[in-house]
Amino acid sequence: MSEIPSELMYTKSHEWVRLESDGTATIGITDHAQELLGDLVFVELPEVGSDLAAGDACCVVESVKAASDVYMPITGEIIEVNDMLVDEPETINDSAFDDGWLFRVQPSSEVEFDDLLDADTYEAEIAD
Repeated sequence: MSEIPSELMYTKSHEWVRLESDGTATIGITDHAQELLGDLVFVELPEVGSDLAAGDACCVVESVKAASDVYMPITGEIIEVNDMLVDEPETINDSAFDDGWLFRVQPSSEVEFDDLLDADTYEAEIAD
């Protein structure tokens, strides 16, 4: 069974979002997504300074099975990426919600957070 922390928000495309106390958001892929992908071998991170809209493909995670796009859950500017993942993409497999975060965003608007799923809704979504 996949871990689904209740304090995070989720997308149907398996990204998670954590709103930080400074108003930024940290984004990664869910435990469920990394389980489906298997052993991750490569991560292509977005460029710091990029302005992206919700729904834009912004990142790629590649496993021994497949390559998968990661989509922006909210509109905003990429302010930081997790450079450790370039050399250690398997960190996502080991710690999807902690050390395996992908990037941080300065959201353009908090209104889009209303479009994200809570943990219970995400859990129901992946149970189907």
